[in-house]
Amino acid sequence: MKCNVGGVERAIRITLAVILVWVGTLAGLPVWGAVAAFVLGAVALITGAVSFCPLWALLGINTCMSKSPAKI
Repeated sequence: MKCNVGGVERAIRITLAVILVWVGTLAGLPVWGAVAAFVLGAVALITGAVSFCPLWALLGINTCMSKSPAKI
């Protein structure tokens, strides 16, 4: 898998995952709401942890910084 999730977006995804799991656990949501929060949190955590998002790959979005210098 090629990196397509950059550093700032990665931090946002992991933070969002923690918040979603916290909300799913403590907010007193109905079962379907808690499950939705857990699933979205898990997806955000996994994509942030591995720096790859299949949806971004499908849409051609890449927020990862290039490691090679730009050619002029």
